[in-house]
Amino acid sequence: NKQILAGLGKVKSNLDSGIFQAVQEAGITAIQSDDQLTDGLRKLYQERRDVLVPGLKRLGLAVDMPPAAFYVWIAVPKGYTSTAFTAHLLEKAGIVTTPGNGFGAAGEGYIRMTLTTPKERLAEVVERVKKAGF
Repeated sequence: NKQILAGLGKVKSNLDSGIFQAVQEAGITAIQSDDQLTDGLRKLYQERRDVLVPGLKRLGLAVDMPPAAFYVWIAVPKGYTSTAFTAHLLEKAGIVTTPGNGFGAAGEGYIRMTLTTPKERLAEVVERVKKAGF
């Protein structure tokens, strides 16, 4: 039934296969709007990134400084898979990360952390990772 499949496709695209249309439209508005809003957000994420990335590097973790993103990819230490390292951080540090292999085979060997939390919290993440043995 074409109608059912079309409806299912629309629902699925909003749930797990794409970005919800309202979010896409908000993004277009932000891009087309005054740079003051986007400059403020860019600065906010840069400040957060500048807490997390150097902190993780000081602990010996391999992480590149992303030029423009609200995610950070961290290479997992030797002896871990991305899933095992994610589980270790959850169990030992109480930190939720995303294993890279969830994004496909090329993601194995990495975990992903987000910059969507305040910088004070990100500083706490660094301390928790340190206490977890890194």
